[in-house]
Amino acid sequence: MAGAPILFDRSLLALHRARAERLAIPGSDFLLARTIDDLMDRLSTVNRHFEQAVDIGDLSPTLAAALAAHGQGGTVRRVRPDENEALPLEPGSVDLAVSALSFQWINDLPGLLAQIKRALKPDGLLLATLVGGDTLQELRAVLTEAESDIRGGAAPRVAPFADVRDIGALLQRAGFALPVADTDRFTVRYDSMFHLMRDLRAMGATNALTARDPRPLTRAILARAATLYAERYADADGRVRTTFELIALSGWAPHESQQKPLKPGSAKMRLADALEAARKEREGS
Repeated sequence: MAGAPILFDRSLLALHRARAERLAIPGSDFLLARTIDDLMDRLSTVNRHFEQAVDIGDLSPTLAAALAAHGQGGTVRRVRPDENEALPLEPGSVDLAVSALSFQWINDLPGLLAQIKRALKPDGLLLATLVGGDTLQELRAVLTEAESDIRGGAAPRVAPFADVRDIGALLQRAGFALPVADTDRFTVRYDSMFHLMRDLRAMGATNALTARDPRPLTRAILARAATLYAERYADADGRVRTTFELIALSGWAPHESQQKPLKPGSAKMRLADALEAARKEREGS
């Protein structure tokens, strides 16, 4: 990951995740549960059996358990990037790589995707989901405004999440065949901004940016942000809205059996000829 900007403090992220395990607030894992259900649905559309599967990430053993129970895989193991974001995978050693909500915490995502592509056997599959750019846009807006109002400036408090178009380009750059990236954007409602922040702590998803302000948010800033949130994003019943966006991506390690686009000039019929033939058929000539 030489030259990649260090956006996230991985040691702090580990502390946040350890705290999340201790909190264990019921229902706060809804985002992970939704992601795993979707990944298993996507896997079900692939008519393949994968002998060697890996769960890449360190959020929870839930994904690996779901893979093992799914029936399309043989051996399932969990791996995580080390402190340098290197994966303990040999080239051409796995058939299936799956990840749920871990990629958004990677400093060098292009490098990680390249490692995964090398680790996949020919015609091996990557399925992953990460958090997209519209996530927590309401919280980002009110925290920035409240801190600016009270301190005269604002530090980054919410991580910069990926754009679906960028993810598609990264898959191509890493050398994946048949790359696909699509998005699931939805709204979750909370009793207040503070209930949202409680869930984020329970997910281990609080601020781990290296550029974070070491000063904590004061009560005055949080109170101002909560007021702005309620004013701008509350429904008639007083509950507030929060946007989440999940980006699902897939790509295959190249193999000669895969469908390939036609080379320029290799078409059997010119477009003009095809259109003329279709016109004659409609006219019965």
